[in-house]
Amino acid sequence: MKWVYGILCLGFIVFFHELGHFLAAKLFGVTVESFSIGFGPVILHKKHGDTDYRLSLLPLGGYCGMKGEHDFRTAIENGMNHIEGSDGSMYGIHPAKRALIGFAGPFFNLLFAFIAFTIISMTGYTYYSYPPKITLVDEVYPDVHSAARDAGLKTGDIITAIDKKKVKDFSDIIEIVSSSPDENLTISVDRDGVPLTLTVHSDFDKSQGTGKIGVTTAGSTPVKYEAERYWFFPALWQGIKQTGQYTALVVKSIGVLFKGVQLQNVLSGPVRITDMLGDTVQQGFSAGARQGFAGILDFMAFISISFFIMNLLPVPILDGGLILFALIEWLIRRQIHPKIQYYVQYAGLTFIAVLFVIGMTSDIHYFSTLLRAK
Repeated sequence: MKWVYGILCLGFIVFFHELGHFLAAKLFGVTVESFSIGFGPVILHKKHGDTDYRLSLLPLGGYCGMKGEHDFRTAIENGMNHIEGSDGSMYGIHPAKRALIGFAGPFFNLLFAFIAFTIISMTGYTYYSYPPKITLVDEVYPDVHSAARDAGLKTGDIITAIDKKKVKDFSDIIEIVSSSPDENLTISVDRDGVPLTLTVHSDFDKSQGTGKIGVTTAGSTPVKYEAERYWFFPALWQGIKQTGQYTALVVKSIGVLFKGVQLQNVLSGPVRITDMLGDTVQQGFSAGARQGFAGILDFMAFISISFFIMNLLPVPILDGGLILFALIEWLIRRQIHPKIQYYVQYAGLTFIAVLFVIGMTSDIHYFSTLLRAK
């Protein structure tokens, strides 16, 4: 069942993204010819008005097909140096409107994350973690380096903040440190009632693309925590704040990819993402309805923000490429030559294909490792 849960969750994220394109296109008078959840052969479809609504075989994405979006190919075939946009087509509207249609999909991903975080803040949830009291990892595993020891931390210290971010439990330590590889971290600790501030330079685990400081939990029994619940307007602020924090985290994580990490371990393809979503649903709800609901919303929000960032990359065939072309056309006040669009589209397609192959290779490596471990 976890695959069903994962497909449903991923399908909803894709639906919300395409809904943004759909509504923006309708707003600016562009005809939406097809709206599909999934790629490949169409399983079910229903035409309503100008739009053919589809459910397609491969649940790994979706599309919102708009009138005239490939008119640059027609212009090339007819030997034209410009694209003649007809009424209701993508090239029949102002380029600024075309850019907004391209932006609407990623924006809806960001909007979903905001809504999800707001709901989580209003409902609250319980979770289990370890207290922020640490043990230096080299006391447990002598061969593992401890940057914390080098900086002067000791077993028994209680970490209260990292880079002025309050630490409530050990999961906070993992979250902050893992997203800060090869960086100086200002760590506040409580040592037998005495507050101290130390600077730790985190290690960079290139196999996982994460930062580490060489500490582990001091206890063996997790503690139950209750996340704070907020009323509506404070919850809205929490939704905005957490959306911003997660967006910054995703951008930072993308930057780490260029530091020599092992991509097959770090990147996840659509199969593994679906698997993780399904696991989150199953494990979350097994611990309780409120905890499961919060857990899946949190993970879906993270995936949705990742969609937001990735789709805004200035790569042709992605939304960011459409936005870039439209803005250039707006600034120079003339159309980009159809042949340029054609060749750049294929370059973008090659880039996406490479990413897809890396993601699928990562998925195969991950699942084959799990099978060998059984």
